[in-house]
Amino acid sequence: MKRVTLFLCSLLASVLLMEGTCYAQIELQPSKNQPERIEWFMEQGLGLFIHWSMDSQLGSVISHSMVGASEDYLDRFINELPKTFNPKRYDPEEWAVLAKLAGFKYAVFTTKHHSGFCMFDSKTTDFDIMNTPYGKDITAQFVKAFRKQGIAVGFYYSPDDFYFLHKQGTLISRRRPGVAVHENADLLQYDLAQMRELLTNYGPIDVMFIDGPCQGLTEICWELQPQMIVTRGVIETPEQNIPGKPIPGPWESCLTMGTQWQYKPTNETYKSGMRAIEMLIETHAKGGNLLYNVGPKPDGEIPIEQEGIMREMALWNFVNSEAVHRVVPWQVTNQGDIWFTKKKDADTVYAFITRTEWKHGERKEFVLQFVKATDDTVVSVLGHNGIVLEYQPQKNPETRWEQKSDGLHISAVRAQRLYNDRTWPNPVVLKITHAE
Repeated sequence: MKRVTLFLCSLLASVLLMEGTCYAQIELQPSKNQPERIEWFMEQGLGLFIHWSMDSQLGSVISHSMVGASEDYLDRFINELPKTFNPKRYDPEEWAVLAKLAGFKYAVFTTKHHSGFCMFDSKTTDFDIMNTPYGKDITAQFVKAFRKQGIAVGFYYSPDDFYFLHKQGTLISRRRPGVAVHENADLLQYDLAQMRELLTNYGPIDVMFIDGPCQGLTEICWELQPQMIVTRGVIETPEQNIPGKPIPGPWESCLTMGTQWQYKPTNETYKSGMRAIEMLIETHAKGGNLLYNVGPKPDGEIPIEQEGIMREMALWNFVNSEAVHRVVPWQVTNQGDIWFTKKKDADTVYAFITRTEWKHGERKEFVLQFVKATDDTVVSVLGHNGIVLEYQPQKNPETRWEQKSDGLHISAVRAQRLYNDRTWPNPVVLKITHAE
């Protein structure tokens, strides 16, 4: 029943929100993810998903325009489009620095999407980045830059390969007999050769996201890199939604900033930075990770709209990072619009005050029904010293609290000025130590 429910929820989310894979249709394979590595993975909390391929030049859905396409379209897609892909402004070091500021702890890069175009130097095919005007291994540069910033490295890999199917004479599809690796022996061997390249040419890889039927493929991950965490294909990875209730075991919600995974130059609607922060809080409160997606432009730059969202996340993370990293769920996920996490291996609770208009210098009162103070409890507002309110020395911005029969009563001031106009639309976090 659980799997049926997840399937229906994910299917509905896909219909309402986007075109793409319905993750629940992928049969989960037996896991050899090491328990200590699963624990490490869930501590990371926030991952950066990067969808990028040579059809970003068109601003289309990544890969899927090949399904149902005419022979003329396919011929131009395969033979002409690579000739104009030249991301001269690709700067993975700049990407990595921005990702670190925004609080991302791991990054998952699309080495090959369903089209079959490889964003790495592959000896299995000429349909790759080396046969473009750019002519350099984009994946290798990504790995080096993100490792330099201390961000764990992950690979996205599609076992479906439309280019391979086209050459094979098989009708391009994702839901027809003979197109998946467990029904297409030649495709399986082709994929295994590519995965062997990815897992031997780039050093230790922390995460592998296999986006499609992966029978016969997961084993090579643990064979070549036993410390690797395989996510999609082995653990639950809801797409474009956050589960209503926590999922038992490790899980990861995959969401886009707009409506499309790859770069969409027009007709796009972006989520706000505030919504991105709220989704991060909700996934953590429910015990999951958030894998949040960017779609670089064909020249290699991150679109300014997406960069803006990441920088809004960066400011919020700079103030509140301790509340979302190395944390576990509290006894309850939320009390209305107040969400909770707990510091791992400590009795510190964080209360995220969301969807509340809170002006700079204003004092607000809250009653936390599911958190109890002890004699040693200290309550504070993350980022604040509780002593100074700028330009208002007569005001005392200290945080006050009292445990009563109906809950923990907290009186707090938002005393840190983060914007010139003194507004701050994003969640404020209360830290409660020695809580019960």
